[in-house]
Amino acid sequence: MAGHSKWNNIKRRKGAQDAKRGKLFMKLAREIFMAAKEGGGDPEMNSNLRLAVDKAKSNNMPNDNIDRAIKKATGDLDGVHYEEFTYEGYGPEGVAVMVKVLTDNKNRTAADVRHAFNKNDGNLGENGCVAFMFDRKGYLVIDRQTTDSDEDDMLLEVIEAGAEEMETNEEQFEIFTAPEDFTEVKGALEKGGYTFQASEVTMFPSTYTPLDKEGVEKMVKLIDMLEDNDDVQDIYHNLDADDEILDELS
Repeated sequence: MAGHSKWNNIKRRKGAQDAKRGKLFMKLAREIFMAAKEGGGDPEMNSNLRLAVDKAKSNNMPNDNIDRAIKKATGDLDGVHYEEFTYEGYGPEGVAVMVKVLTDNKNRTAADVRHAFNKNDGNLGENGCVAFMFDRKGYLVIDRQTTDSDEDDMLLEVIEAGAEEMETNEEQFEIFTAPEDFTEVKGALEKGGYTFQASEVTMFPSTYTPLDKEGVEKMVKLIDMLEDNDDVQDIYHNLDADDEILDELS
């Protein structure tokens, strides 16, 4: 799984830039709302809700906001109806892109997503055109400064917890799990006293597409434009960008 850190760089860059906490919390609340509406308001009995709540907490969303979203989903909804869709396409120079949305107006969202692709040298494709390039995985990140464990000790604990793989760099331990094992692995590591910089079930590309500076700049503009859309929940891509280029663009 070499390259996951590169894939995650743009996510971290965008997260560091994004001062619009209200927009982020709105998207997280919508995801919680959908999970609670479809599977009930008890995270212990609804694994999708549990994952959505964990994602919200990892982004420092207040508990009151989380509770309010669950209560809205399980109470009087005033006719609110969201649908989940995933759009697939290609960014600049053939970078594979998947866009997960929650929307109350499919036609509006489809037009907005298509416009973002067209404006940034990309094109929207048919369902399935890039999905085969991605694998769904649980993903946990531990800041090495928060633990005394060295790489060998950490690896043993990760294996014992049931994870599939671990990658290490100077700053972090990155842990990967099967989607169905994510909650169990996270719980086991939490019992061991570990806290997480990131924790989610997400999509990882099996191959990467490298771009030069001009291509990376176009791709970043596409990502920014999509993330500014309130209906867009997640964006997955297989861009391989040089860290120096990303730092310069940020």
